[in-house]
Amino acid sequence: MLANTVRTWVAGWAVSRRTPPPVEQPWGYYIEVADNPAEVGRHVLPVTEESLVRGAAASVSVPRTWMKMPAEPEEIESWLTPGWVVAWEETGHLMAIDLTVTEPRAIEGYAVAVEYVDGVVHVHVRDAAGGSAAQGQAAIIGEAAVVDRVVTDEAHRRRGLGGLVMRTLADQAVARGAYTGVLGATDPGRALYEALGWKKHSTIAECIYRP
Repeated sequence: MLANTVRTWVAGWAVSRRTPPPVEQPWGYYIEVADNPAEVGRHVLPVTEESLVRGAAASVSVPRTWMKMPAEPEEIESWLTPGWVVAWEETGHLMAIDLTVTEPRAIEGYAVAVEYVDGVVHVHVRDAAGGSAAQGQAAIIGEAAVVDRVVTDEAHRRRGLGGLVMRTLADQAVARGAYTGVLGATDPGRALYEALGWKKHSTIAECIYRP
């Protein structure tokens, strides 16, 4: 179950970010990441075992390659080969939900726009002056929607806009045949998602190759 959720997350993230499709490896998947000074690519392991972690780590020779897996960081730190470090500050949370239609209410002073392009639903919330206030997107992967890049501008926080974006994405995903939602959350984002009914499936340990 957890491994399948990770695979869905990997596939949806690649569609959402417009990267080349994930390449299967003996330990999981590799995704090339272009035009990102902090990351050239990432290995994602659906199953966390010492042999798989060591195998993925040993295959890397390019700095700024990341490795992500469902595990607590302290569990896998001793398995890393030289040059790899745990990115403690980047540790995230894999979350999921059974999607339902909620028909979110509009928030006074804001307008919501929805766009669907190449398998990705984009939601933009703008203020009365037309400025960007919040946004988010979701890649539709069969019967799943992988939510990504949900952000509220600092000047517009604590007004319910994050929830508005998430509920709008859910309604749009259900309308396109998805019934499961998946996302990777930061610590700050986790609180919002849990308030909306999302459940944590696993911690995501993150490591980076810095020889």
